[in-house]
Amino acid sequence: MPLSFHSLSAGDIAFGFFNIETDLLLLQECFFFAPEFCAAISGLAGNLPEGEYSGQWPGYRIEPREHIGDLMGAIHGIRHTGFIGDVYRKFPFPQEPQLFKQNPDGFKTRPVLEDLLEPWAEPVTLKLAIDPESLHTDIAGYTFTPRVFHQLLNYVWRGGYPQWTDNYAPADVRNMKNTVQASTHPLLKGIQFD
Repeated sequence: MPLSFHSLSAGDIAFGFFNIETDLLLLQECFFFAPEFCAAISGLAGNLPEGEYSGQWPGYRIEPREHIGDLMGAIHGIRHTGFIGDVYRKFPFPQEPQLFKQNPDGFKTRPVLEDLLEPWAEPVTLKLAIDPESLHTDIAGYTFTPRVFHQLLNYVWRGGYPQWTDNYAPADVRNMKNTVQASTHPLLKGIQFD
């Protein structure tokens, strides 16, 4: 489930996984697959600490907002609108609560998700930029403090809410965590992964 995180640029915004059978993340109106996001973060982690960093990865933008859909309505199976409604028609919320876990094999559904995105989304290039003085992070036009940026990375590491099945993250997420922990970049100093 996406959670609310505070941005300096737009107040509280939604970020996270929105369906347990996919590794697609949302950031307000932007959608992107976790492996590409993790690779961009790993690129930052390997960057020289004194340098300004800018990275990019492919993603999607869905506008207007009503084309995104109604997440809670889709979860409850009562309102399947927009892109999220299409996803939940294909991958409904599990009937048994114990099955509500993020699937570490969610990458296998990518071809299906790409087909579902096509009528709703515009392909875009998303950018990650770090201000070397404030260490504020800009992700796709949303600006975060270092503390909130750490929270976003920790969310992905945990598999969001409800966390990864068997607490086992996919390889791209494990690699991101390892490169972040080994980094000397000042933005990543003191990050704690649960």
